Amino acid sequence: MTHPSRRGLLAGTTALLAAPRLLRAQGTWPQGQATSIVIPYAAGGAPDVLGRIITQGFAEKTGGNFILDHKPGASTTLAARQVARARPDGSSLLMGTVVTFTTAPFALRSLGYDPVADFAHITQIAETLFILVANPRWESLDQVLAEARRRPGQITYATWGVGSTSHLGMVDLMQRTGTEMLHVPFNGTPPALTETIAGRTDLMISTFAPAKPHVEGGRLRALGMASAARTAALPDVPTLAELGQRDFVVSGWFSLQAPAGTPQAVQDRVGELAKEAFGTPAAAETFARLGFAPTEPGPAVLTARIRRELELNRELMRRAGIQPE
Repeated sequence: MTHPSRRGLLAGTTALLAAPRLLRAQGTWPQGQATSIVIPYAAGGAPDVLGRIITQGFAEKTGGNFILDHKPGASTTLAARQVARARPDGSSLLMGTVVTFTTAPFALRSLGYDPVADFAHITQIAETLFILVANPRWESLDQVLAEARRRPGQITYATWGVGSTSHLGMVDLMQRTGTEMLHVPFNGTPPALTETIAGRTDLMISTFAPAKPHVEGGRLRALGMASAARTAALPDVPTLAELGQRDFVVSGWFSLQAPAGTPQAVQDRVGELAKEAFGTPAAAETFARLGFAPTEPGPAVLTARIRRELELNRELMRRAGIQPE
């Protein structure tokens, strides 16, 4: 009969004594350390507002220290690279975007991360609403499309950049409607809206919040919501699906990711905290003001969406003739 060695007994005893501490540590994440929410944009915009909902909500529930780390640049990929390479211990979380995971992979030759494998995809936190707007001389989407068919390549559409969500949305719309319009890219949404208001471009797909006051003031005409449903902020504006463009939705969203290998207990806790933080009446009011909509939570929904939109955007980029830089 063999007997365990003194060293083996000590090792076993140490492991047993350590187990409760490990369980307690998992249960009390973030374990007294600061957790960075890495945002791929400069401070001051809508993502910053979402970030404050996270830091405040998470801190209230856990007593932990959560800070915003703004890392703009390279089409949101600088922030993504930082988190992909961070320790998988819950100390770094990424506020991901549709660009980070479904368009940047086709726009950049050296992405620096695998959009699926290098992250724990935890949950969606907000859906961005988009609206198709035109210079007021255009009375309806049907009028624009009829003129575009009569004069191919003469109707102009503005975007905030080649390969942007607004650009790919228009590529999709043209494919669906058998039209050809001229792309005029700008460096940002404000100048694109300004040129459309002035009539130097005809129409554009815009994020909702910056376009809304111009629609209400009569400086732009809302042709349709490029979203799954109407919004209470402009209830009389139909969706493009209602106007005959079946299932047409321009996709924009924000999410929370952690480095691949982050413990499941941490992932689950982050998902729970996010659901609570974005489920308050105050968050709903913020969403309405910024042009956001609630999203379905959970890792399975988010991962499936990323995979689906990667395939869609691969095809849209090909149609648009966009080559990675």
